[in-house]
Amino acid sequence: MRQTGTSKTCVWRWQERFMTEGFDGLLRDKTRPSRVAPWGRKSPNRVVALTQSDPPAETTHWTALMMEGYFAKLSKRRLKRSVFRSVVDLQAAINRFAAETNQAPKAFTWTADPDKIIAAVKRGHQVLDSIH
Repeated sequence: MRQTGTSKTCVWRWQERFMTEGFDGLLRDKTRPSRVAPWGRKSPNRVVALTQSDPPAETTHWTALMMEGYFAKLSKRRLKRSVFRSVVDLQAAINRFAAETNQAPKAFTWTADPDKIIAAVKRGHQVLDSIH
C-alpha cells in the first residue's frame, strides 16, 4: 500500500474486484456517484435572476453578505464536527458562539478597490448581454 500511495480500503476494493471479475475488473475504475448534484438547465438562469433581484425588504446586499459570512464561521467553528443530542444543545452552542463573537466585535474594513469592482460588473454585464 505504501508503494502505490493508496489507502487500505482502495487496495481492498481492487482485491475484491480482481476476485470477482479478474483482470478486467482492474482495467476500469469503478464509477461512483458525485457528491454534488449536477445543475439542471434552469439553475444558471435562476442564479443570475436571484443575483439581479432586489434583496428582501429590510436587508441590503452588504448585510446579506455579512450574515452569510457569520453563518459560515458558525458552521465551520462550532457546528461542523459537533454532535448535538437535542435541539436545546444545538441552540446552546449557537448562543455560546454568538456570545463569544460579541465579546470582541470587529468593525468591517473596506479593502476592495471600487474601480476594480465597477470593471468586474461591466465585464459581467457584457458576458450576460452576449449570452442573450
